[in-house]
Amino acid sequence: MGNYMNNIEYFPGIYAHKKPGAAELADRYVRKWNKEQKKMETEDIQPSKLLPIICLSRIIGVGAVEIADILAKKIGYRVVDRQILEHITNEIRLSNITTASFDRRYPEKISEYLSRLFNEKPFPDNEYNRHLFATMFAIAGLGPTIFIGWGTHLVLPRNRVMGVRLVCSKEYRTKRWATLLKVGEQEIQKKLEELNLKQSYFYKKVYNLEKVSSQEFDLIINCDYVKEPEWAAEIILVNFKKKFASEIQ
Repeated sequence: MGNYMNNIEYFPGIYAHKKPGAAELADRYVRKWNKEQKKMETEDIQPSKLLPIICLSRIIGVGAVEIADILAKKIGYRVVDRQILEHITNEIRLSNITTASFDRRYPEKISEYLSRLFNEKPFPDNEYNRHLFATMFAIAGLGPTIFIGWGTHLVLPRNRVMGVRLVCSKEYRTKRWATLLKVGEQEIQKKLEELNLKQSYFYKKVYNLEKVSSQEFDLIINCDYVKEPEWAAEIILVNFKKKFASEIQ
Protein backbone atom coordinates (compact mmCIF):
# COMPACT_ATOMS: atom_id res chain seq x y z
CA MET A 1 0.00 0.00 0.00
CA GLY A 2 1.27 3.44 -0.83
CA ASN A 3 1.77 6.40 1.50
CA TYR A 4 -0.53 9.33 0.81
CA MET A 5 0.31 13.03 0.80
CA ASN A 6 -3.07 14.74 0.45
CA ASN A 7 -4.30 13.34 -2.90
CA ILE A 8 -0.84 12.20 -3.99
CA GLU A 9 0.33 8.65 -3.45
CA TYR A 10 3.97 7.71 -3.00
CA PHE A 11 5.16 4.16 -3.55
CA PRO A 12 8.61 2.68 -4.19
CA GLY A 13 9.43 2.93 -7.88
CA ILE A 14 7.13 5.88 -8.55
CA TYR A 15 9.60 7.05 -11.20
CA ALA A 16 8.17 4.29 -13.44
CA HIS A 17 4.48 5.12 -13.56
CA LYS A 18 3.64 2.13 -15.78
CA LYS A 19 5.32 -0.40 -13.50
CA PRO A 20 2.95 -3.19 -12.32
CA GLY A 21 1.79 -3.06 -8.71
CA ALA A 22 3.09 -5.26 -5.89
CA ALA A 23 0.10 -7.62 -5.96
CA GLU A 24 0.39 -8.17 -9.71
CA LEU A 25 4.14 -8.81 -9.54
CA ALA A 26 3.74 -11.12 -6.54
CA ASP A 27 1.06 -13.08 -8.39
CA ARG A 28 3.38 -13.41 -11.39
CA TYR A 29 6.10 -14.84 -9.19
CA VAL A 30 3.66 -17.23 -7.53
CA ARG A 31 2.47 -18.54 -10.90
CA LYS A 32 6.05 -18.96 -12.05
CA TRP A 33 7.03 -20.75 -8.85
CA ASN A 34 4.03 -23.07 -9.08
CA LYS A 35 4.96 -23.90 -12.66
CA GLU A 36 8.53 -24.66 -11.58
CA GLN A 37 7.26 -26.78 -8.72
CA LYS A 38 5.15 -28.93 -11.04
CA LYS A 39 8.12 -29.35 -13.35
CA MET A 40 10.34 -30.37 -10.45
CA GLU A 41 7.92 -33.10 -9.41
CA THR A 42 9.04 -35.11 -12.46
CA GLU A 43 12.74 -34.31 -12.16
CA ASP A 44 15.52 -35.44 -9.89
CA ILE A 45 16.56 -32.20 -8.18
CA GLN A 46 19.86 -32.30 -6.32
CA PRO A 47 20.60 -29.98 -3.38
CA SER A 48 22.50 -26.88 -4.39
CA LYS A 49 23.64 -23.59 -2.91
CA LEU A 50 21.81 -20.30 -3.21
CA LEU A 51 22.50 -18.23 -6.28
CA PRO A 52 24.36 -14.94 -5.65
CA ILE A 53 21.97 -12.33 -4.25
CA ILE A 54 22.02 -8.53 -4.31
CA CYS A 55 20.52 -6.77 -1.29
CA LEU A 56 20.00 -3.03 -1.51
CA SER A 57 19.52 -1.17 1.75
CA ARG A 58 18.49 2.43 1.31
CA ILE A 59 17.55 5.70 2.84
CA ILE A 60 13.92 6.16 1.81
CA GLY A 61 13.64 8.35 -1.27
CA VAL A 62 17.13 7.77 -2.64
CA GLY A 63 15.87 6.02 -5.79
CA ALA A 64 16.74 2.39 -5.01
CA VAL A 65 14.01 0.86 -7.17
CA GLU A 66 15.16 2.74 -10.26
CA ILE A 67 18.75 1.61 -9.67
CA ALA A 68 17.60 -1.97 -9.07
CA ASP A 69 15.50 -2.02 -12.25
CA ILE A 70 18.46 -0.86 -14.34
CA LEU A 71 20.70 -3.45 -12.72
CA ALA A 72 18.11 -6.21 -13.16
CA LYS A 73 17.95 -5.61 -16.91
CA LYS A 74 21.72 -5.92 -17.16
CA ILE A 75 21.97 -9.29 -15.39
CA GLY A 76 18.53 -10.85 -15.81
CA TYR A 77 17.53 -10.73 -12.14
CA ARG A 78 14.07 -10.16 -10.68
CA VAL A 79 13.51 -7.20 -8.33
CA VAL A 80 11.68 -7.83 -5.05
CA ASP A 81 11.01 -4.58 -3.22
CA ARG A 82 9.38 -3.87 0.12
CA GLN A 83 5.85 -3.85 -1.26
CA ILE A 84 6.21 -7.22 -3.01
CA LEU A 85 7.80 -8.85 0.02
CA GLU A 86 5.17 -7.35 2.30
CA HIS A 87 2.37 -8.60 0.05
CA ILE A 88 3.75 -12.13 -0.06
CA THR A 89 4.45 -12.20 3.67
CA ASN A 90 1.09 -10.82 4.74
CA GLU A 91 -1.28 -12.08 2.05
CA ILE A 92 0.10 -15.42 0.83
CA ARG A 93 1.20 -18.22 3.10
CA LEU A 94 4.65 -19.53 2.22
CA SER A 95 3.41 -23.13 2.42
CA ASN A 96 1.04 -22.43 -0.45
CA ILE A 97 3.77 -21.13 -2.73
CA THR A 98 7.23 -22.49 -2.36
CA THR A 99 7.77 -24.98 0.44
CA ALA A 100 7.64 -28.17 -1.62
CA SER A 101 9.87 -26.98 -4.45
CA PHE A 102 12.26 -25.19 -2.10
CA ASP A 103 12.65 -28.20 0.19
CA ARG A 104 13.50 -30.39 -2.79
CA ARG A 105 16.32 -28.05 -3.78
CA TYR A 106 17.51 -27.30 -0.24
CA PRO A 107 16.32 -30.16 2.02
CA GLU A 108 15.35 -28.91 5.50
CA LYS A 109 17.43 -25.80 4.95
CA ILE A 110 14.77 -23.28 5.98
CA SER A 111 14.21 -24.77 9.46
CA GLU A 112 17.90 -25.47 9.96
CA TYR A 113 19.01 -22.02 8.85
CA LEU A 114 16.38 -20.12 10.85
CA SER A 115 17.22 -22.01 14.03
CA ARG A 116 20.88 -21.10 13.62
CA LEU A 117 20.04 -17.50 12.69
CA PHE A 118 18.01 -16.88 15.85
CA ASN A 119 20.74 -18.47 17.96
CA GLU A 120 23.50 -16.36 16.44
CA LYS A 121 21.76 -12.99 16.21
CA PRO A 122 19.60 -11.03 18.68
CA PHE A 123 16.51 -11.11 16.45
CA PRO A 124 13.17 -11.68 18.22
CA ASP A 125 12.09 -15.27 17.58
CA ASN A 126 8.38 -15.09 16.85
CA GLU A 127 5.92 -16.37 14.25
CA TYR A 128 5.98 -13.18 12.16
CA ASN A 129 9.77 -13.09 11.94
CA ARG A 130 9.98 -16.78 11.10
CA HIS A 131 7.48 -16.37 8.28
CA LEU A 132 9.14 -13.19 6.99
CA PHE A 133 12.65 -14.66 7.07
CA ALA A 134 11.51 -17.95 5.53
CA THR A 135 9.86 -15.97 2.72
CA MET A 136 13.12 -14.10 2.05
CA PHE A 137 15.08 -17.35 2.05
CA ALA A 138 12.63 -19.15 -0.21
CA ILE A 139 12.50 -16.29 -2.75
CA ALA A 140 16.30 -16.19 -2.85
CA GLY A 141 16.36 -19.94 -3.41
CA LEU A 142 13.95 -19.91 -6.32
CA GLY A 143 15.75 -17.60 -8.70
CA PRO A 144 18.28 -14.77 -9.12
CA THR A 145 17.00 -11.86 -7.05
CA ILE A 146 17.68 -8.24 -6.16
CA PHE A 147 16.06 -7.43 -2.81
CA ILE A 148 15.29 -3.85 -1.79
CA GLY A 149 14.95 -2.98 1.88
CA TRP A 150 13.53 -4.92 4.81
CA GLY A 151 16.99 -5.88 6.06
CA THR A 152 17.35 -8.88 3.77
CA HIS A 153 21.15 -8.56 3.97
CA LEU A 154 20.88 -9.30 7.70
CA VAL A 155 18.92 -12.52 7.16
CA LEU A 156 20.29 -14.25 4.07
CA PRO A 157 23.63 -16.13 4.13
CA ARG A 158 26.25 -13.39 4.05
CA ASN A 159 28.63 -15.31 1.80
CA ARG A 160 25.91 -15.41 -0.88
CA VAL A 161 25.01 -11.71 -0.62
CA MET A 162 26.31 -8.53 -2.20
CA GLY A 163 25.13 -5.98 0.38
CA VAL A 164 24.85 -2.40 -0.86
CA ARG A 165 23.80 0.67 1.11
CA LEU A 166 22.40 3.62 -0.89
CA VAL A 167 22.57 6.94 0.95
CA CYS A 168 21.99 10.61 0.22
CA SER A 169 21.40 13.88 1.96
CA LYS A 170 18.03 15.09 3.16
CA GLU A 171 18.20 17.82 0.53
CA TYR A 172 18.78 15.32 -2.29
CA ARG A 173 15.78 13.15 -1.57
CA THR A 174 13.55 16.11 -0.73
CA LYS A 175 14.23 17.69 -4.12
CA ARG A 176 13.92 14.31 -5.87
CA TRP A 177 10.49 13.63 -4.36
CA ALA A 178 9.29 17.18 -4.87
CA THR A 179 10.13 16.89 -8.58
CA LEU A 180 8.57 13.43 -9.01
CA LEU A 181 5.41 14.13 -7.01
CA LYS A 182 5.05 17.83 -7.82
CA VAL A 183 4.61 18.64 -4.14
CA GLY A 184 6.18 21.41 -2.05
CA GLU A 185 9.44 20.59 -0.30
CA GLN A 186 8.05 21.40 3.15
CA GLU A 187 5.32 18.80 2.73
CA ILE A 188 7.84 16.29 1.43
CA GLN A 189 10.06 16.80 4.48
CA LYS A 190 7.17 16.02 6.83
CA LYS A 191 6.40 12.82 4.94
CA LEU A 192 10.06 11.78 4.96
CA GLU A 193 10.22 12.24 8.72
CA GLU A 194 7.12 10.07 9.11
CA LEU A 195 8.52 7.32 6.87
CA ASN A 196 11.90 7.46 8.63
CA LEU A 197 10.16 6.81 11.95
CA LYS A 198 8.26 3.86 10.46
CA GLN A 199 11.47 2.42 9.04
CA SER A 200 13.25 2.80 12.39
CA TYR A 201 10.33 1.14 14.19
CA PHE A 202 10.45 -1.79 11.78
CA TYR A 203 14.18 -2.37 12.30
CA LYS A 204 13.78 -2.16 16.06
CA LYS A 205 10.81 -4.52 16.12
CA VAL A 206 12.11 -7.13 13.65
CA TYR A 207 15.90 -6.97 14.15
CA ASN A 208 16.24 -5.36 17.57
CA LEU A 209 18.50 -2.73 15.99
CA GLU A 210 18.50 1.00 16.60
CA LYS A 211 20.25 1.93 13.35
CA VAL A 212 21.94 0.58 10.25
CA SER A 213 25.67 -0.09 10.59
CA SER A 214 28.07 0.61 7.73
CA GLN A 215 29.96 -2.57 8.70
CA GLU A 216 27.11 -4.69 7.32
CA PHE A 217 27.75 -3.84 3.66
CA ASP A 218 30.15 -4.64 0.84
CA LEU A 219 29.59 -1.25 -0.72
CA ILE A 220 28.13 2.16 0.20
CA ILE A 221 27.10 4.57 -2.56
CA ASN A 222 26.38 8.23 -1.87
CA CYS A 223 23.87 9.38 -4.49
CA ASP A 224 24.65 13.05 -3.82
CA TYR A 225 27.84 12.39 -5.79
CA VAL A 226 26.94 9.31 -7.85
CA LYS A 227 24.05 11.30 -9.24
CA GLU A 228 22.76 9.13 -12.06
CA PRO A 229 20.98 5.80 -11.37
CA GLU A 230 22.91 4.26 -14.29
CA TRP A 231 26.21 5.13 -12.59
CA ALA A 232 25.15 3.48 -9.33
CA ALA A 233 23.88 0.39 -11.16
CA GLU A 234 27.18 0.06 -13.03
CA ILE A 235 29.23 0.38 -9.83
CA ILE A 236 27.17 -2.36 -8.18
CA LEU A 237 27.42 -4.57 -11.26
CA VAL A 238 31.20 -4.33 -11.48
CA ASN A 239 31.65 -5.21 -7.82
CA PHE A 240 29.03 -7.96 -7.94
CA LYS A 241 30.82 -9.64 -10.85
CA LYS A 242 34.14 -9.41 -9.02
CA LYS A 243 32.77 -10.85 -5.78
CA PHE A 244 31.11 -13.78 -7.56
CA ALA A 245 33.53 -14.00 -10.49
CA SER A 246 33.31 -17.78 -10.74
CA GLU A 247 29.51 -17.67 -10.99
CA ILE A 248 28.61 -14.44 -12.80
CA GLN A 249 29.58 -13.85 -16.41
